[in-house]
Amino acid sequence: MDTASMGAHADVRTAPRALATEAVHAGRDDLARQGLHAPPIDLSTTYPSYDSRGEAARIDAFAATGAEPDGPPVYGRLGNPTVARFETALARLEGTEAAVAFASGMAALSAVLLVRASMGLRHVVAVRPLYGCSDHLLTAGLLGSEVTWTDPAGIAEALRPDTGLVIVESPANPTLAEVDLRAVAHACGSVPLLVDNTFATPVLQRPAEQGARLVLHSATKYLGGHGDVLAGVIACDEEFAGRLRQVRFATGGVLHPLAGYLLLRGLATLPVRVRAASANAAELAHRLAADPRVAHVHYPRIGGAMVSFEIHGDPHEVIAGVRLITPAVSLGSVDTLIQHPASISHRIVDADDRRGAGVSDRLLRMSVGLEDVDDLWSDLDQALSLRGAGSCATSHDEPARAV
Repeated sequence: MDTASMGAHADVRTAPRALATEAVHAGRDDLARQGLHAPPIDLSTTYPSYDSRGEAARIDAFAATGAEPDGPPVYGRLGNPTVARFETALARLEGTEAAVAFASGMAALSAVLLVRASMGLRHVVAVRPLYGCSDHLLTAGLLGSEVTWTDPAGIAEALRPDTGLVIVESPANPTLAEVDLRAVAHACGSVPLLVDNTFATPVLQRPAEQGARLVLHSATKYLGGHGDVLAGVIACDEEFAGRLRQVRFATGGVLHPLAGYLLLRGLATLPVRVRAASANAAELAHRLAADPRVAHVHYPRIGGAMVSFEIHGDPHEVIAGVRLITPAVSLGSVDTLIQHPASISHRIVDADDRRGAGVSDRLLRMSVGLEDVDDLWSDLDQALSLRGAGSCATSHDEPARAV
């Protein structure tokens, strides 16, 4: 049995399937025919070949189009069967032709920028807020890009002949602001729209169905779901995927096979995890909105497991005061995490730009997990009651309203 050759090419469907079914079966459809139940992990970095002429021809074909080579793998930097299974599954969930996985979300975004820059299209139009490191990558011009920041209504006017990309994040990190993706895609015209879908996941929205050409995930978050894998992925059409594979091969931002395996396993429970965590988040958002110690609550219209809120007192006291909730960066794990964006995830963004995008110094971002919601509220309640955490609140304060 040649497990090294198994991957995306063997995974076929005969009829449309619901997202929950795809999450469990996509990338695995060939396993039963191979006498397997769990996907194999292929840790090889290189693969033997006695047909050097044929291998040369396949490498030439990849160099020309970036298409996945037919036949057995060649080298770990070119592709891996275990990672290919994850890519197949994620493309199914996002409703795209292909997906290309990378070592991190930032490696994935960098690859997109390099693809467009290689075509002489270095200008980017972007809407704040974005994840802080994405903001920094664009603003600092680290890859030679030039960015124009605008609101969604100004996208069409901001486009130039050398615009290679429009970038939005919805719901946005960390304010959870949402944009009308269909309207934004229309405003982009022929310029590719990249939507960071990390917070929503394909469970809550599929940007490709609304006109986005590229869908970015920090797969570290909900796709993995357990805080034990670092990865990024772009879901897109096959033409763009080919260019991304070429950049990945050249720059080496490849995903380790074990990470690919963990991500494929994480996708199987993605719909269940997102819906259960979203129910907890909605309840916590409701309780926070009624709490006089809280100034504003941000919770997306589409739902989700992220809640951001601004308090009247010192947010650092809340971070120091939680006991069940984990004070840590990142999000999307089965346990609840809380962090102060102005100090951590968005510290790298200029303070005026950060505040202008709605990231206030009193804002806290919480990734709600799967614990019992009453236990979570009990911990949050006691942290908010600590000296300084709610010191600006008085009996005359109005309850916060969810926005």
